[in-house]
Amino acid sequence: MRIPPASTYRMQVRASFDLDAAADVTDYLRDLGVDWAYVSPLLRATSGSDHGYDVVDPTEVDPERGGAAALERFAIAARHAGIGILVDIVPNHMGISRPEQNAWWWDVLEHGRASRWAEAFDIDWDEGGGRVRVPILGAELEEAIADIVVDADAGVVRYFDHALPLAPGSADDGADAATVLDRQHWQLMDWRREATDLNYRRFFAVSTLAGLRVELPWVFDAAHVEVLRWVRDGLVDGLRIDHPDGLVDPGAYLERLAAETDGAYVLVEKILEHAATEHPETLPAWWHADGTTGYDAMAEIDRVLIDPAGEDALDALDARLRAETGLAPAQEWPDLIHDTKRMIADTIQVAEIRRLVRCLPTELARNREAADALAELLACFPTYRSYLPAGKEWLEQAAADASARRPDLAATIASLVPVLSDPSHEVARRFQQTTGPVMAKGVEDTAFYRATRLGTLTEVGGDPSVFSLSADGFHRAFARRQAAWPGSMTALSTHDTKRGEDVRARLSVLAEIPEHWADVLGRLRDVATTGHGPFDSLLWQAIIGTWPASPERLHAYAEKAAREAAEATGWLDPEPEFERRMHRLVDAAFGDARPIVDDFVGEIAPFGWSNSLSAKTLQIAGPGVPDVYQGSELWETSLVDPDNRRPVDFAVRRELLARIDAGWRPLIDETGAAKLLVTSRALRLRRERRELFTRYTPMTVVGDAAGHAVAFDRGGALAVATRLPVGLDRRGGWGDAVLLRHAGPTVDAFTGRRFEGAEVELRHLLATYPVALLVLEDDA
Repeated sequence: MRIPPASTYRMQVRASFDLDAAADVTDYLRDLGVDWAYVSPLLRATSGSDHGYDVVDPTEVDPERGGAAALERFAIAARHAGIGILVDIVPNHMGISRPEQNAWWWDVLEHGRASRWAEAFDIDWDEGGGRVRVPILGAELEEAIADIVVDADAGVVRYFDHALPLAPGSADDGADAATVLDRQHWQLMDWRREATDLNYRRFFAVSTLAGLRVELPWVFDAAHVEVLRWVRDGLVDGLRIDHPDGLVDPGAYLERLAAETDGAYVLVEKILEHAATEHPETLPAWWHADGTTGYDAMAEIDRVLIDPAGEDALDALDARLRAETGLAPAQEWPDLIHDTKRMIADTIQVAEIRRLVRCLPTELARNREAADALAELLACFPTYRSYLPAGKEWLEQAAADASARRPDLAATIASLVPVLSDPSHEVARRFQQTTGPVMAKGVEDTAFYRATRLGTLTEVGGDPSVFSLSADGFHRAFARRQAAWPGSMTALSTHDTKRGEDVRARLSVLAEIPEHWADVLGRLRDVATTGHGPFDSLLWQAIIGTWPASPERLHAYAEKAAREAAEATGWLDPEPEFERRMHRLVDAAFGDARPIVDDFVGEIAPFGWSNSLSAKTLQIAGPGVPDVYQGSELWETSLVDPDNRRPVDFAVRRELLARIDAGWRPLIDETGAAKLLVTSRALRLRRERRELFTRYTPMTVVGDAAGHAVAFDRGGALAVATRLPVGLDRRGGWGDAVLLRHAGPTVDAFTGRRFEGAEVELRHLLATYPVALLVLEDDA
């Protein structure tokens, strides 16, 4: 029987950290306690790609990442270390920013519909008049043509750094550039029109990532030939599927993949809505997958460590910031994301909506309200997507919400629902592929930068309107995971998170001291402000949460956050004066505001470290397959990508781990060594004593401070973690709090201390670290 990994360790493989470099750290991963290495995409990607999600050739391992020989060396090293390999793959799209590097796309551009690969890409040929629209010009064609060169001898057209193939014989007669361009199977256009006039499916709003049709058996075969070889040859043990929601039928895709891999371990990058609530969205049970990549667990762990008593005060602070800077009161979360999703539908997803209209039955397509109604349905859709016939109720919910918001469209919406709920219609299938991009861009990449009361809440997979989670709610969520998806990944940081786990852990402290934070923020804003109160809060939180980050990192974050929010500035039309104020604020953190920042961080950092150790213990000891994101065995204080893909200093980690293994019990300090101790001991126990992690039973803590503990038994390993450490400190510590458990000689895996009684006093158990992991003495 296939056994899921006990844990994974994510590594970003790229030219600067290739497969040979990954092989070199397999012994370290073994010593850390990792069960499987988990690596980013390995197929040949666009030259210089740092992430690998822009695959240009699915038939070979990327030479820049080491090539096939390096993959074999990595696999041999991993096997020698006794660890498995999980690889990220990208079935939804291919990279086309450099057409000459993608043989499939190049052939389509050269031969059009006659190309062998024409059907592989999701192109609306009729809309383009038999041509693919290529949005690379800096102006309209009439103006840009002076910079276009027809190189008939080389068989290409050049536009600055871009090269496109000439159709065979199309330039043999020496015709002028305009005439030659008219003869091509592609049509150049101003890049500013890509959002409205593109005629191929893409990943979200990225026109350099063209959608693949892996629902066609021959396309699946061609796109997976190398990946399947890895599995069959024993080079890799499992696959992580990127963006399955982009596929026509994710369930059918996973069924085919399972058949081809003999049921290999598979995870899907699927964001489930309503995590950390009593009504979470669940992964489709019919999918051939072991679970998600863990954002749902992240939301649960974050929120059990947030003080619910701080919500009203943080809301009041947000209201004051808005009033002081002339902004409207904060919208309710459903209204905010409706508006941001509608903005996305009306701007960068217009081409996709126009294609939906073209797919409608003729009578509906002629309705002038069709595009408006579709956009409203997309803005109101409550999850990332449906999987018809499952999920029809979400469409009906969206229709009811859309009709209430736009009664003028109610009749048109009602006429669309029967068609959109019937997967035999192309428009229904395409609508399902479009809800995800609108959700992702409207919520994660826009609304998350506008809802700024507490940065911990605006994380991928989380609902910022859900402020906290009780210990009882946390136990119910973890019990559900153990019962339904025990092989699902759990995560605290990824290459897509908005903030590293330890940034969020520090920011969670603010919920325990909201009035004090309001005072500190006021002093910081007296030194420097953007003039936009909520964005000031977001940016000062980023500075506080990552301190001491470099100016370069914070300037880059400030620019991305402000432009993604699309309130005071934006990507297409940056507002110079606002951005100058924004950068002056970052500079102030290293100048006049530095004493305030230093003092406040010094005050809250120890409580943030307590939250960090608790989060790591809950994750690794809890149900599911815990993933450790590269480097996060020490403090992980990254911000949004590309900041979270910085190089990892493995030499430092090796040295610290060796000292811990030699008997050193580090203090909880800025080195993060205490987190390395907790991580390594918990990972080793998960890997070496799997039988201790087979169930989930909430444990009872009694005493006046009992609410500051979360404890559970996994079937022999009993985890205890501290929550709300500021409040615990104010009450003077654990006092009479006691953990009730079965009596017997047990050892704390973190400290080596021995405990025997049925009642364990927390003031003794948690005297060294705010967490403990108890196992029977014979199991230690």
